[in-house]
Amino acid sequence: KTSLAIQLARHFKTEIVSADSRQFFKEMEIGTAKPSTEELAAAPHHFINSHSIQTFFSTGDFEIEAMKTINSLFKNHDQVVMVGGSGLYINAVCNGLDDLPETDLLVREHLNRVFAEQGLEEIKNQLREADPEYYAKVDQANPQRMIRGLEFFLSTGTKLSSHLTNSKKVRPFNILKIGLNMDRSLLYQQINHRVDLMMEAGLLEEVRLLVPYKDLNALNTVGYSELFRYLDAELTLQEAVEQIKQNTRRFAKRQLTWFRKDPDTQWFEPNAYPAILSYLLKNL
Repeated sequence: KTSLAIQLARHFKTEIVSADSRQFFKEMEIGTAKPSTEELAAAPHHFINSHSIQTFFSTGDFEIEAMKTINSLFKNHDQVVMVGGSGLYINAVCNGLDDLPETDLLVREHLNRVFAEQGLEEIKNQLREADPEYYAKVDQANPQRMIRGLEFFLSTGTKLSSHLTNSKKVRPFNILKIGLNMDRSLLYQQINHRVDLMMEAGLLEEVRLLVPYKDLNALNTVGYSELFRYLDAELTLQEAVEQIKQNTRRFAKRQLTWFRKDPDTQWFEPNAYPAILSYLLKNL
């Protein structure tokens, strides 16, 4: 994805907006597979290392900041390249999010403590009772999404599911969506190899330095939560690494399922740059 985004940005002499929610955070370097220094130098990137894990940065915050950035870029560029990443964050830019009431930060802090002390099952049980409709739809392997649903209910007294209308906002630009269609066994092979490379590059040491912050939302994510469990002697190192691979594969599968449901996405093989460029030039 990164390589294609850079090729397109260089062709159109424009800049890249990253919609990978894990790459926003500057303290999370190795475990988020950020573009390399050389790749970042090849084309200007936005929303890479843009925030601290100590700053809460929601999908709604991203929608607001990304739209400001994109509108600013369109003053000097005819095209902008967005790459991801996180389906929810891409959707926030393409279609917009529902306008929701604010929630209580103290409630969020309380739920983060519940999650840290009692685990995801307790959050699941409370959410199932509070908002069964949201519970049925949400990614139940994603603590942040589960906590968000419960936080909304406890803060507002209303169900998050009743506020989600799926109405699209009209954007002042045209959107062309490209999907990269990789053979699943090859994709899983690449994921396993990438996790091995991350471990060799010092992921465990990175996680060790982040232990004081392990209860923060940003670190409740694949590649970090498993190694925190190793450091807490809940898993062996080998078990933690295997879980990272397994959870990353599951995450990739869910993301592909999300994108495949979008009829506007045009699918290509990963190395089909000439065909992708031709498609874009015909449809811009």
